[in-house]
Amino acid sequence: MIDSVDRASLHREMEDARLEIRRLLSTATDEDLRQGTRGTRWTNGQLLYHIVFGYMIVRTLLPLVRTMGRAPDVVSSAFAALLNAGTRPFHLVNYLGSCGGALVFRGPRLTALLERTIAALHHSLETEAEATLQRGMHFPAGWDPYFHDVMTVADVYHFGTQHFAHHRQQLSLGLDQP
Repeated sequence: MIDSVDRASLHREMEDARLEIRRLLSTATDEDLRQGTRGTRWTNGQLLYHIVFGYMIVRTLLPLVRTMGRAPDVVSSAFAALLNAGTRPFHLVNYLGSCGGALVFRGPRLTALLERTIAALHHSLETEAEATLQRGMHFPAGWDPYFHDVMTVADVYHFGTQHFAHHRQQLSLGLDQP
């Protein structure tokens, strides 16, 4: 018998992240947002957009994992290998996309995007069948340190918060962490 997924823990971690990101967005000054980050080429504003975008990626990945998880293992393995072959262009698009996204989504617009995205993730997590949460597929592990060779739907929900926690340490907002 397969253990059930701890939905309450996934909900809690997404909610804790939502509250922290919201706090950061509401207290950061324009000057804070223009400052560089620790260990990235992004500004704080760009990295905050990238963090929210990470949760948007979760929403995009969920249908893919639900579908590919039904296919033979060789299908998702080949798909992941194809994506891994494009790792360098992916990183460039990932970087530039966050630079551009931060020009459009900042301040209240970014906060609203965060709220809509996390609310949608809470809703979809609540309605997932247990068997679906445990369905998985191969991932392009070279794209992100929190992508693993095989990830389940539940792992993808968790990814957004892992991504946030990683990048939270890189922000240089001058704000004390809770």
